[in-house]
Amino acid sequence: MPSTSETKHKATKIGTVESDKRDKTRTVVVAYKAIHPKYGKFVSRRTVLQVHDAANESKLGDTVEVVQCRPVSKSKRWKLVRVVERSQRVELVQA
Repeated sequence: MPSTSETKHKATKIGTVESDKRDKTRTVVVAYKAIHPKYGKFVSRRTVLQVHDAANESKLGDTVEVVQCRPVSKSKRWKLVRVVERSQRVELVQA
């Protein structure tokens, strides 16, 4: 049995919640810069992840940390670890 120091390290990423319309599921975008293979310039790229959020604690615009996990559904392979920073969005309430 492996000790705690020898356990596998799972992939973690930090991204921004782009959609919170579905129950227990968030769409998280991880933006990064990559070098163009031909021109050598930095190009903006992004990875879109479907994340399992069991408690529905993240909202649109939040910065979150996610970790890779076993498949939860057809498209969800990541789960929410924590909300790093809450968004400063102001919700309008119509009376």
